Amino acid sequence: MTGGTGPSEGEGVLDADGDGRITPEELRTLFLFADLDDDQLAWLVERGRIVDYPEGAVVHTEGEHASCFYVLLDGTIAMSRRVQGGGGELELFRSDYRGSYTGSFNAWLVDIGEPQIYLATSRAVTDVRFLELPAQDIGWAVKNWFPMAAHLMVGAATQGRQASAVIERHERLVALGTVTAGLTHELNNPAAAVSRATASLRERLNGWYGELSALADSGIDSRQLGAVAKVVREAVTHRAEAPQLSPLDTSDHEDELAGWLDDNGVDDGWDVAPTLVAAGIGIDALASLVETLGPNAFPAGVASLVYALEADALVAEVTEAAGRITGLLGSAKQYSQMDRAPLQEVDVHEGIEATIAMLGHKLADVEVVRDYDRSLPKVTAYPAELNQVWTNLVDNAIDAMDGPGTITIRTRPASEGDHCVLVEVADTGPGVPADLQERIFEPFFTTKAIGKGTGLGLDIVWRIVVTRHNGSVSLESAPGNTRFRVVLPVRGPAQREVVRGA
Repeated sequence: MTGGTGPSEGEGVLDADGDGRITPEELRTLFLFADLDDDQLAWLVERGRIVDYPEGAVVHTEGEHASCFYVLLDGTIAMSRRVQGGGGELELFRSDYRGSYTGSFNAWLVDIGEPQIYLATSRAVTDVRFLELPAQDIGWAVKNWFPMAAHLMVGAATQGRQASAVIERHERLVALGTVTAGLTHELNNPAAAVSRATASLRERLNGWYGELSALADSGIDSRQLGAVAKVVREAVTHRAEAPQLSPLDTSDHEDELAGWLDDNGVDDGWDVAPTLVAAGIGIDALASLVETLGPNAFPAGVASLVYALEADALVAEVTEAAGRITGLLGSAKQYSQMDRAPLQEVDVHEGIEATIAMLGHKLADVEVVRDYDRSLPKVTAYPAELNQVWTNLVDNAIDAMDGPGTITIRTRPASEGDHCVLVEVADTGPGVPADLQERIFEPFFTTKAIGKGTGLGLDIVWRIVVTRHNGSVSLESAPGNTRFRVVLPVRGPAQREVVRGA
């Protein structure tokens, strides 16, 4: 910062009543510097300067490069933070205590990669006077004058980051394990269905070949064989279009058809009648086949027809199961964002649906209500990270209800003209006690039983939404109605990191 002829945002006026220098004696009256020796005080005097700011002036702005360390000499200052998602600014505290400091708090942590940005915005509530010290100089002084203290602070910061990183990776692996177990469970059912259907299909085809051989041995001519083929082709083609009967009507039709088949030489008519009725084949169609084939060849003709219908039903079952597998793999690909750009325009509903598919095995006793506004615009985001958000919120809701319940996932515009989208995940669980709600996003804080959670699931949610996407996440909770509200800006994540807390 440099002095000027008049104040403007982020700029003060160099000591209007003097030469801009503080004396060693005055410096020693400030509690931060009270125990320094004369040489250290002289070093700070040489590098510091007194700057005045008028009432209402912005001293420094949140998120900008932190170039100065400020010590309050006179007046009142207020510090505030931006509330993401259109919530404006929130004043954190104000102070008129002589010696209060603001600005570059972490200048001595630059060696471990601590981002050198202002963590909040400071404004002059009244006319104020500061001692300004360059951040680089104050960082050097702390590291060289108080090496043990500096090492302890760096160690605490480094170990804290490493511990958080290790536990966060573990949390992500646990979440990945949950999703993988769910995907494996969901894939097992259609895969087993394919295996069963193909084994049964082989049996039906072998039986069909035998009945075709029996038809050939019965002495029918090519015209009669063509008639059988036509009946089979039409029956298979129209099987899916057969009228749906009530259970009572189905039973009556099967009994009637089984008796008719027995009367016309077909053994075990009760066994084949359900297949024929399900395909919409009745006595009239079969009577025409009797006339074409004659009584001797008719049983083999009916058997060929039944085998063909059963084989077609098994093929449909394989197709459906394979489609389910393909859908699950598609959901897994959407969930993991494999082979896709990290930052892209996404429809939040796609990620939510992929997450629900991945957690399907845990939702057996849970009703999922979708209340989507499909007119919402796409948001520029990191979709793989957002899917972690949906996973943690839905999984938390499942754990909170601990049994049957309802999860409602709602999407809406955040507010008129806000250019943000709202995703709300609500559950009917017992809720979060009021005295714990304000701590719910703290790292390592959990309301789950010992061994069931690390306390980082919602911390990850907070950091992905707020830090990575410049959005906001909040909780409203009462028994039977707990709602996590995620607000995401349409314009996409900010290019800088947002630091939590004051």
